[in-house]
Amino acid sequence: MPIVINLDQMLEQRGMKSNELAEIVGITTANLSILKTGKAKAVRFSTLEAICEALNCQPGDILEFKP
Repeated sequence: MPIVINLDQMLEQRGMKSNELAEIVGITTANLSILKTGKAKAVRFSTLEAICEALNCQPGDILEFKP
């Protein structure tokens, strides 16, 4: 898949656990796990915005295109 999800790296850099981020964003840990593993077919902009706000980052810090 050419879109790589760098959410684990961002969580590590911020010293945050997945369950903590899921609670802040308002999604289940299962859905966050699906996103982290790249198995998600889509992500809502509102979810992406909430993740970026919680991690104090830009969407490009989380999503990367690798052809």
